[in-house]
Amino acid sequence: MDLAQRLVEERTELATKWLDLLLQTYPEQTQKLWRRNKDPFTNPVGQTFRQALSELLDLVLDWSDAEAVSEALDKIVRIRAVQDFSPSQALSFVYLLKRLVRERYWRELEKAGALNQLWNFETRLDNLALMAFDVYTKCREQVYEMRVSEVKHAQHKLLLRAKMIVDIPAGKAEEAG
Repeated sequence: MDLAQRLVEERTELATKWLDLLLQTYPEQTQKLWRRNKDPFTNPVGQTFRQALSELLDLVLDWSDAEAVSEALDKIVRIRAVQDFSPSQALSFVYLLKRLVRERYWRELEKAGALNQLWNFETRLDNLALMAFDVYTKCREQVYEMRVSEVKHAQHKLLLRAKMIVDIPAGKAEEAG
């Protein structure tokens, strides 16, 4: 048995099961909505997950374009980074694929004496998890920078209203300097 070939042959089913596992990390009502509604306009998150997981699985199976893998990861991680998840929960979807593949092929590969194929694929998934962590960190950095900027802007407006500072129009500031 060649695991890589089987994964490619069964990629559609694997992508569907991976999506189901990812959706199980959400409340039941959310799962139902995202599973049922396939309209990208009324269900952009569900549709993004559906497309991005399928694309990501193809890229992991090919494993030749790190930039494309990172971009596909970004689509999923960006959503999960702003939701109410801990970092480990947000990135657990990578390990859900690892669990899915292991449960599905372990016995067969063990009988064939080919567990090294599974371990090689799991190494890809471990690398994928590290890449996901990098993407997650960048997304969280952006969220924190936006929050800091928002607080600074709000403080500035409060100080203006309290007449503790004066805003100088851009043209006048150049004349004064």
